[in-house]
Amino acid sequence: MRDFNYRLYLVTDDSACNGRKLETVVEEAVKGGVDLVQIREKTLPEQAFLDKTIRLKEMLDRYGIPLIVNDNLSVAIGSKAAGIHVGNNDISPAKINQDWPSCRILGYSLEYESQLKTANAELADYLALSPVFSTPTKTDTVTEWGLAGITRIRALTPQPLVAIGNININNAASIIQAGADCLAVVSAICSAPDPAKAAEKLRNEIEKAL
Repeated sequence: MRDFNYRLYLVTDDSACNGRKLETVVEEAVKGGVDLVQIREKTLPEQAFLDKTIRLKEMLDRYGIPLIVNDNLSVAIGSKAAGIHVGNNDISPAKINQDWPSCRILGYSLEYESQLKTANAELADYLALSPVFSTPTKTDTVTEWGLAGITRIRALTPQPLVAIGNININNAASIIQAGADCLAVVSAICSAPDPAKAAEKLRNEIEKAL
């Protein structure tokens, strides 16, 4: 397990940007305090996904911010991204380590507590509890963890925990206090009128709660 020292993690969603260019929204978010970005595209053809990832990475490289690709190993490798995030039904962390030994950040989503002691979870650099609270951006989830779920998993593992799912300025501090190391957000930044200011406020809540 490699070091994972990130606090505010943006997961992209073009539709949540309300017509604005994704790269512009992400750049503003980085200026406000986002220190890790995941590009998530479920419908783009492979080449279009790769091209979009390369463009986003070029921008993020100027700020020294790592980019993670959601569930597409060929795009992650082809774009020279920092890492990849997978879930229970995606390519396994063991297979990723085998096929991409230079991967720097490997994330894995927990849907059940029983996954915690599996080889997949143990190989990950961070574990994502998804969702902490139910969210319209992800409808195929199994467990809504809540604050009690974060605290329970925190007691069971030293691995970094990333919380995602309906996180906003009003609950950010309580999620960190419950045991999360990092907050991953989508609409709270992508849909905000001022993404930089939204990111700054979330980052301030995180830092105060640590």
